[in-house]
Amino acid sequence: MAVEHPVTTTPGDQTRIHNIGYRTYDGPRLGRSYATRSLYSQSLRGAYGLGRSVKSKVLPMLLFVVMCVPAAIMVAVAVATKANDLPVDYTRYAIVMQAVISLYVASQAPQSVSRDLRFKTVPLYFSRPIETADYVRAKFAALASALFLLTGAPLLVLYVGALLAKLDFADQTKGFAQGLVSVALLSLLFAGIGLVIASVTPRRGFGIAAVIAVLTISYGSVTTLQAIAEVQNSSDAIPWIGLFSPVTLIDGVQSAFLGATSAFPGGVGPSNGEGAVYVLVTLGLIAASYGLLMRRYRKAGL
Repeated sequence: MAVEHPVTTTPGDQTRIHNIGYRTYDGPRLGRSYATRSLYSQSLRGAYGLGRSVKSKVLPMLLFVVMCVPAAIMVAVAVATKANDLPVDYTRYAIVMQAVISLYVASQAPQSVSRDLRFKTVPLYFSRPIETADYVRAKFAALASALFLLTGAPLLVLYVGALLAKLDFADQTKGFAQGLVSVALLSLLFAGIGLVIASVTPRRGFGIAAVIAVLTISYGSVTTLQAIAEVQNSSDAIPWIGLFSPVTLIDGVQSAFLGATSAFPGGVGPSNGEGAVYVLVTLGLIAASYGLLMRRYRKAGL
Protein backbone atom coordinates (compact mmCIF):
# COMPACT_ATOMS: atom_id res chain seq x y z
CA MET A 1 0.00 0.00 0.00
CA ALA A 2 1.41 3.37 -0.98
CA VAL A 3 2.00 5.75 1.93
CA GLU A 4 2.18 9.47 1.35
CA HIS A 5 4.50 11.56 3.55
CA PRO A 6 4.08 15.27 2.81
CA VAL A 7 7.07 17.43 3.54
CA THR A 8 6.66 20.68 5.51
CA THR A 9 6.79 23.50 3.03
CA THR A 10 6.83 27.23 3.18
CA PRO A 11 3.79 29.18 1.94
CA GLY A 12 3.61 29.12 -1.82
CA ASP A 13 5.95 26.12 -2.13
CA GLN A 14 4.02 23.24 -3.77
CA THR A 15 6.87 20.72 -3.66
CA ARG A 16 5.95 17.30 -2.24
CA ILE A 17 7.91 14.09 -1.81
CA HIS A 18 5.86 10.86 -2.10
CA ASN A 19 7.02 7.57 -0.65
CA ILE A 20 5.35 5.02 -2.98
CA GLY A 21 6.95 1.96 -1.50
CA TYR A 22 4.88 -1.22 -1.20
CA ARG A 23 4.44 -3.59 1.67
CA THR A 24 5.98 -7.02 1.18
CA TYR A 25 3.76 -10.10 1.00
CA ASP A 26 4.07 -12.24 4.12
CA GLY A 27 1.44 -14.88 3.26
CA PRO A 28 2.00 -18.46 2.07
CA ARG A 29 3.65 -19.11 -1.31
CA LEU A 30 1.30 -21.55 -3.03
CA GLY A 31 3.57 -22.36 -5.96
CA ARG A 32 3.14 -23.81 -9.45
CA SER A 33 0.57 -26.47 -8.66
CA TYR A 34 -1.84 -23.93 -7.19
CA ALA A 35 -1.35 -21.57 -10.14
CA THR A 36 -1.95 -24.43 -12.59
CA ARG A 37 -5.09 -25.56 -10.77
CA SER A 38 -6.37 -22.00 -10.75
CA LEU A 39 -5.78 -21.65 -14.49
CA TYR A 40 -7.52 -24.99 -15.10
CA SER A 41 -10.51 -23.98 -12.98
CA GLN A 42 -10.78 -20.57 -14.63
CA SER A 43 -10.54 -22.09 -18.12
CA LEU A 44 -13.12 -24.78 -17.35
CA ARG A 45 -15.56 -22.21 -15.98
CA GLY A 46 -14.95 -20.03 -19.01
CA ALA A 47 -15.80 -22.94 -21.34
CA TYR A 48 -19.39 -22.64 -20.09
CA GLY A 49 -19.39 -18.87 -19.72
CA LEU A 50 -19.29 -18.94 -15.91
CA GLY A 51 -17.78 -15.77 -14.51
CA ARG A 52 -18.31 -14.02 -17.84
CA SER A 53 -21.10 -11.96 -19.39
CA VAL A 54 -24.58 -13.35 -19.98
CA LYS A 55 -23.95 -13.33 -23.74
CA SER A 56 -20.96 -15.61 -23.25
CA LYS A 57 -23.12 -18.18 -21.44
CA VAL A 58 -25.79 -18.48 -24.13
CA LEU A 59 -24.08 -20.66 -26.74
CA PRO A 60 -22.31 -23.21 -24.47
CA MET A 61 -25.37 -23.64 -22.27
CA LEU A 62 -27.63 -23.93 -25.31
CA LEU A 63 -25.40 -26.61 -26.83
CA PHE A 64 -25.36 -28.46 -23.50
CA VAL A 65 -29.17 -28.48 -23.48
CA VAL A 66 -29.27 -29.57 -27.13
CA MET A 67 -27.02 -32.51 -26.24
CA CYS A 68 -29.21 -33.62 -23.33
CA VAL A 69 -32.74 -33.06 -24.70
CA PRO A 70 -32.68 -35.94 -27.25
CA ALA A 71 -31.48 -38.29 -24.49
CA ALA A 72 -34.36 -37.20 -22.26
CA ILE A 73 -36.84 -37.76 -25.11
CA MET A 74 -35.44 -41.24 -25.74
CA VAL A 75 -35.80 -42.08 -22.07
CA ALA A 76 -39.39 -40.82 -22.02
CA VAL A 77 -40.25 -42.94 -25.06
CA ALA A 78 -38.58 -46.03 -23.55
CA VAL A 79 -40.49 -45.60 -20.28
CA ALA A 80 -43.84 -44.88 -22.00
CA THR A 81 -43.59 -47.81 -24.41
CA LYS A 82 -41.99 -50.16 -21.88
CA ALA A 83 -39.26 -50.92 -24.40
CA ASN A 84 -36.70 -53.66 -23.79
CA ASP A 85 -33.79 -51.44 -24.77
CA LEU A 86 -32.87 -47.82 -25.46
CA PRO A 87 -33.33 -46.49 -29.01
CA VAL A 88 -29.62 -45.58 -29.26
CA ASP A 89 -26.63 -47.32 -27.72
CA TYR A 90 -24.47 -45.35 -25.29
CA THR A 91 -21.48 -45.61 -27.62
CA ARG A 92 -23.50 -44.34 -30.58
CA TYR A 93 -24.92 -41.20 -28.99
CA ALA A 94 -21.84 -39.00 -29.40
CA ILE A 95 -21.42 -40.09 -33.03
CA VAL A 96 -25.04 -39.17 -33.76
CA MET A 97 -24.56 -35.79 -32.07
CA GLN A 98 -21.09 -35.12 -33.50
CA ALA A 99 -22.23 -31.92 -35.26
CA VAL A 100 -23.19 -30.34 -31.92
CA ILE A 101 -19.89 -31.45 -30.36
CA SER A 102 -17.92 -29.98 -33.27
CA LEU A 103 -19.76 -26.68 -32.92
CA TYR A 104 -18.96 -26.59 -29.20
CA VAL A 105 -15.27 -27.21 -29.84
CA ALA A 106 -15.23 -24.55 -32.55
CA SER A 107 -16.78 -21.98 -30.22
CA GLN A 108 -14.79 -22.71 -27.07
CA ALA A 109 -11.28 -23.66 -28.24
CA PRO A 110 -10.59 -20.15 -29.61
CA GLN A 111 -12.09 -18.65 -26.46
CA SER A 112 -9.59 -20.66 -24.42
CA VAL A 113 -6.36 -19.71 -26.22
CA SER A 114 -6.96 -17.19 -29.00
CA ARG A 115 -8.00 -14.43 -26.60
CA ASP A 116 -4.80 -14.90 -24.58
CA LEU A 117 -2.73 -14.52 -27.73
CA ARG A 118 -4.72 -11.63 -29.16
CA PHE A 119 -4.74 -9.52 -26.01
CA LYS A 120 -1.21 -10.59 -25.03
CA THR A 121 -2.26 -11.75 -21.58
CA VAL A 122 -0.13 -14.89 -21.62
CA PRO A 123 2.92 -13.06 -20.20
CA LEU A 124 0.79 -12.21 -17.16
CA TYR A 125 0.36 -15.93 -16.49
CA PHE A 126 4.11 -16.42 -16.68
CA SER A 127 4.74 -13.60 -14.24
CA ARG A 128 3.58 -16.17 -11.68
CA PRO A 129 5.33 -19.43 -10.80
CA ILE A 130 3.96 -21.21 -13.86
CA GLU A 131 5.77 -22.65 -16.87
CA THR A 132 4.80 -23.30 -20.47
CA ALA A 133 4.02 -26.96 -19.77
CA ASP A 134 1.73 -25.94 -16.90
CA TYR A 135 -0.17 -23.52 -19.12
CA VAL A 136 -0.63 -26.06 -21.93
CA ARG A 137 -1.66 -28.85 -19.53
CA ALA A 138 -4.20 -26.61 -17.80
CA LYS A 139 -5.78 -25.42 -21.06
CA PHE A 140 -5.79 -28.91 -22.57
CA ALA A 141 -7.28 -30.50 -19.46
CA ALA A 142 -9.90 -27.75 -19.08
CA LEU A 143 -11.29 -28.07 -22.61
CA ALA A 144 -11.17 -31.89 -22.46
CA SER A 145 -13.06 -31.79 -19.14
CA ALA A 146 -15.64 -29.41 -20.59
CA LEU A 147 -16.15 -31.74 -23.55
CA PHE A 148 -16.43 -34.73 -21.23
CA LEU A 149 -19.19 -32.95 -19.32
CA LEU A 150 -20.93 -32.10 -22.60
CA THR A 151 -20.78 -35.67 -23.93
CA GLY A 152 -21.08 -37.55 -20.64
CA ALA A 153 -24.15 -35.75 -19.28
CA PRO A 154 -26.58 -37.17 -21.89
CA LEU A 155 -25.18 -40.65 -21.27
CA LEU A 156 -25.98 -40.21 -17.60
CA VAL A 157 -29.53 -39.16 -18.55
CA LEU A 158 -29.85 -42.32 -20.67
CA TYR A 159 -28.49 -44.51 -17.88
CA VAL A 160 -30.74 -43.11 -15.17
CA GLY A 161 -33.71 -43.34 -17.50
CA ALA A 162 -32.88 -46.94 -18.39
CA LEU A 163 -32.83 -47.87 -14.72
CA LEU A 164 -36.14 -46.10 -14.16
CA ALA A 165 -37.55 -48.07 -17.09
CA LYS A 166 -36.34 -51.21 -15.28
CA LEU A 167 -34.07 -52.34 -18.08
CA ASP A 168 -31.40 -54.94 -17.29
CA PHE A 169 -29.02 -53.39 -14.76
CA ALA A 170 -25.90 -55.32 -15.83
CA ASP A 171 -26.35 -54.59 -19.54
CA GLN A 172 -27.06 -50.91 -18.95
CA THR A 173 -24.11 -50.49 -16.59
CA LYS A 174 -21.77 -52.16 -19.06
CA GLY A 175 -23.06 -50.00 -21.92
CA PHE A 176 -22.79 -46.85 -19.82
CA ALA A 177 -19.18 -47.64 -18.89
CA GLN A 178 -18.28 -48.30 -22.51
CA GLY A 179 -19.91 -45.04 -23.51
CA LEU A 180 -17.90 -43.10 -20.92
CA VAL A 181 -14.65 -44.60 -22.21
CA SER A 182 -15.61 -43.62 -25.74
CA VAL A 183 -16.51 -40.01 -24.92
CA ALA A 184 -13.40 -39.61 -22.75
CA LEU A 185 -11.25 -40.55 -25.74
CA LEU A 186 -13.32 -38.29 -27.98
CA SER A 187 -12.94 -35.39 -25.54
CA LEU A 188 -9.15 -35.67 -25.49
CA LEU A 189 -8.91 -35.94 -29.26
CA PHE A 190 -11.29 -33.10 -30.08
CA ALA A 191 -9.79 -30.83 -27.40
CA GLY A 192 -6.28 -31.35 -28.76
CA ILE A 193 -7.26 -30.71 -32.37
CA GLY A 194 -9.37 -27.69 -31.48
CA LEU A 195 -6.67 -26.05 -29.35
CA VAL A 196 -3.94 -26.58 -31.93
CA ILE A 197 -6.03 -24.98 -34.67
CA ALA A 198 -7.14 -22.12 -32.41
CA SER A 199 -3.57 -21.39 -31.27
CA VAL A 200 -2.46 -20.73 -34.85
CA THR A 201 -4.43 -17.48 -35.04
CA PRO A 202 -5.22 -14.90 -32.36
CA ARG A 203 -8.38 -13.96 -34.25
CA ARG A 204 -11.27 -15.82 -32.67
CA GLY A 205 -13.46 -15.71 -35.78
CA PHE A 206 -10.78 -17.33 -37.93
CA GLY A 207 -10.24 -19.98 -35.25
CA ILE A 208 -13.94 -20.86 -35.15
CA ALA A 209 -14.13 -21.19 -38.93
CA ALA A 210 -10.96 -23.28 -39.09
CA VAL A 211 -12.07 -25.74 -36.40
CA ILE A 212 -15.48 -26.21 -38.04
CA ALA A 213 -13.84 -26.71 -41.42
CA VAL A 214 -11.38 -29.33 -40.19
CA LEU A 215 -13.91 -31.37 -38.21
CA THR A 216 -16.83 -31.22 -40.64
CA ILE A 217 -15.01 -31.34 -43.97
CA SER A 218 -12.83 -34.27 -42.87
CA TYR A 219 -15.89 -36.21 -41.70
CA GLY A 220 -17.87 -35.45 -44.84
CA SER A 221 -14.96 -36.35 -47.11
CA VAL A 222 -14.24 -39.62 -45.32
CA THR A 223 -17.87 -40.79 -45.26
CA THR A 224 -18.22 -39.91 -48.96
CA LEU A 225 -15.11 -41.90 -49.88
CA GLN A 226 -16.31 -44.82 -47.76
CA ALA A 227 -19.66 -44.80 -49.56
CA ILE A 228 -17.88 -44.80 -52.93
CA ALA A 229 -15.68 -47.69 -51.81
CA GLU A 230 -18.75 -49.69 -50.82
CA VAL A 231 -20.44 -49.05 -54.17
CA GLN A 232 -17.30 -50.19 -55.98
CA ASN A 233 -17.09 -53.34 -53.84
CA SER A 234 -13.88 -52.18 -52.19
CA SER A 235 -15.03 -52.90 -48.66
CA ASP A 236 -11.49 -53.68 -47.51
CA ALA A 237 -10.58 -50.01 -48.01
CA ILE A 238 -13.42 -48.68 -45.86
CA PRO A 239 -11.68 -49.13 -42.46
CA TRP A 240 -8.45 -47.54 -43.71
CA ILE A 241 -10.28 -44.51 -45.09
CA GLY A 242 -11.79 -44.01 -41.64
CA LEU A 243 -8.35 -43.14 -40.24
CA PHE A 244 -8.53 -39.66 -41.76
CA SER A 245 -11.33 -38.12 -39.69
CA PRO A 246 -11.51 -37.60 -35.90
CA VAL A 247 -15.15 -38.73 -35.77
CA THR A 248 -14.57 -41.94 -37.72
CA LEU A 249 -11.45 -42.63 -35.65
CA ILE A 250 -13.55 -42.75 -32.49
CA ASP A 251 -16.21 -44.76 -34.32
CA GLY A 252 -13.59 -47.31 -35.35
CA VAL A 253 -12.09 -47.62 -31.88
CA GLN A 254 -15.41 -48.21 -30.15
CA SER A 255 -16.73 -50.59 -32.79
CA ALA A 256 -13.53 -52.65 -32.57
CA PHE A 257 -13.15 -52.80 -28.79
CA LEU A 258 -16.27 -51.44 -27.07
CA GLY A 259 -18.95 -53.51 -28.75
CA ALA A 260 -20.47 -50.56 -30.63
CA THR A 261 -22.31 -50.82 -33.93
CA SER A 262 -20.26 -49.03 -36.56
CA ALA A 263 -21.62 -46.17 -38.64
CA PHE A 264 -19.38 -47.20 -41.52
CA PRO A 265 -21.18 -48.20 -44.76
CA GLY A 266 -22.61 -51.67 -44.33
CA GLY A 267 -22.28 -51.40 -40.56
CA VAL A 268 -18.95 -53.25 -40.68
CA GLY A 269 -16.28 -51.62 -38.54
CA PRO A 270 -12.57 -52.38 -38.36
CA SER A 271 -11.32 -55.76 -37.15
CA ASN A 272 -9.35 -56.06 -33.92
CA GLY A 273 -6.09 -55.72 -35.82
CA GLU A 274 -7.32 -52.66 -37.68
CA GLY A 275 -8.81 -51.36 -34.44
CA ALA A 276 -5.35 -51.48 -32.85
CA VAL A 277 -4.16 -49.15 -35.62
CA TYR A 278 -7.11 -46.87 -34.84
CA VAL A 279 -6.11 -46.75 -31.17
CA LEU A 280 -2.47 -45.96 -32.02
CA VAL A 281 -3.46 -43.21 -34.45
CA THR A 282 -5.90 -41.69 -31.95
CA LEU A 283 -3.35 -41.68 -29.11
CA GLY A 284 -0.71 -40.38 -31.50
CA LEU A 285 -2.91 -37.47 -32.53
CA ILE A 286 -3.58 -36.59 -28.89
CA ALA A 287 0.14 -36.67 -28.08
CA ALA A 288 0.99 -34.73 -31.25
CA SER A 289 -1.59 -32.06 -30.38
CA TYR A 290 -0.03 -31.59 -26.97
CA GLY A 291 3.44 -31.40 -28.51
CA LEU A 292 2.37 -28.86 -31.12
CA LEU A 293 0.81 -26.66 -28.45
CA MET A 294 4.04 -26.76 -26.47
CA ARG A 295 6.06 -25.77 -29.55
CA ARG A 296 3.57 -23.01 -30.40
CA TYR A 297 3.96 -21.28 -27.06
CA ARG A 298 7.69 -21.87 -26.75
CA LYS A 299 8.28 -20.53 -30.25
CA ALA A 300 6.28 -17.44 -29.36
CA GLY A 301 8.73 -16.86 -26.53
CA LEU A 302 6.05 -17.17 -23.88
